[in-house]
Amino acid sequence: MGELKTIIEKRRSAVNFVENVAISEEELQQLFSLNRFVPSAFNLQHSHYIVATSEESKEKIYAASKQYKVKNASAAIIVLGDTKAHLNVGELNAGMLALGMMSKLDYDQENENVIQFYESRGELFQRDDAIRNASLSAMQLMLIAKDMGWDTCPMIGFDADKLQELFEIPERYVPVMLITLGKSDPNKERPRGYRKPVNQYVNMNAFHSPDAH
Repeated sequence: MGELKTIIEKRRSAVNFVENVAISEEELQQLFSLNRFVPSAFNLQHSHYIVATSEESKEKIYAASKQYKVKNASAAIIVLGDTKAHLNVGELNAGMLALGMMSKLDYDQENENVIQFYESRGELFQRDDAIRNASLSAMQLMLIAKDMGWDTCPMIGFDADKLQELFEIPERYVPVMLITLGKSDPNKERPRGYRKPVNQYVNMNAFHSPDAH
């Protein structure tokens, strides 16, 4: 646990980045290749990413967020959740069918069950689940980035509709958050914020309101 513990303790939301630090295509490929192993409901892999490294693409994100750290970051990342990921279940399971790891009967049944599961719960559930699964993916991405020596900051301060328009993002994808990535400026780091003690946010076996006395 030692190495993971260190990464978790050292990961901070970077408020200011050192300017003009580039991240290579190779490092980005490594980052996202590792992030493929994140869990997702029914292995539907709801998350989708747009990585902005050019000045032009970062300007678009800045226009939708007005957050200056987007300009200084090595990369600004749009995290998207696919609200219709369940419609891809057949494609995602096709490899298991081809390898004989799943019978045709099981393949057809799994596809039908997953699609029915999402369709019967409606669009609000589909949107919520896209956000849940993309958020899991985003958190793992930030931990991997820290392990690779990069700092990150998750951000929810942006105009989702404008972002969707500027990047021509299809309606089925919901913008979940932005992540800025770069090298944190050590001269401008803030103290870590207060963290609740465990007994204020963890209950054993039953719910107890933290406001109850």
